[in-house]
Amino acid sequence: MTRPPTAAQRRVIDAADPVTGRLRATQAQLTTLVKRGFAFRHPRPPHDHFLTPEGHRVRQGITQAPEPDEPGEAPASTGVFAARVGGEEAAADAGPARRREVHSAWQGLLELRRMTNPGGDVDRPCGWERAHLVRAAALALEADGHGPAGREGPGYRVRETPQPEAVAVHEPDGEALRACAATLEGAGWQVSEHREPRGGTRYLLASPRRT
Repeated sequence: MTRPPTAAQRRVIDAADPVTGRLRATQAQLTTLVKRGFAFRHPRPPHDHFLTPEGHRVRQGITQAPEPDEPGEAPASTGVFAARVGGEEAAADAGPARRREVHSAWQGLLELRRMTNPGGDVDRPCGWERAHLVRAAALALEADGHGPAGREGPGYRVRETPQPEAVAVHEPDGEALRACAATLEGAGWQVSEHREPRGGTRYLLASPRRT
């Protein structure tokens, strides 16, 4: 799980443009934020840096305490937002705080789409989602109210597949599986239903739509 930002990194994130999430910092600071998952480098000139969904969440204050700048005892609680792909130990925590986190991350992702997709299109996935397929699909599902598989019982599981730009979504309940398909299609993914060779269990293959 990604560690929370240091106090110095948090100051850079807090200073981002409140609308676009554009960052201004030294190249070393920006490179570190990219490596930590809080920022991304725009593929088109002038190659500015912008906040990722995790970075937007940090800026909006839905995060844990920053790490100390100097070596020392780390905070007792570590980690920032991560979309639940199903099977996590903490999946049973679905209270108001988690819902706020998910909503904030989803809004940040929509802003990322607006900033990076041609024409500011927010109806289809962006480059960041294509580079983080499992996390992106899981965020779309959780943001629409679906529950991941975990300690509370059955739910969705999003997993990698051998196919390029495709994830598998498993959900034991047939009606819930169809609802997952509708959510992903609404979020700009191409979805098809399949059966496993052994057992015939239904699952979804989902890929980010390009047009």
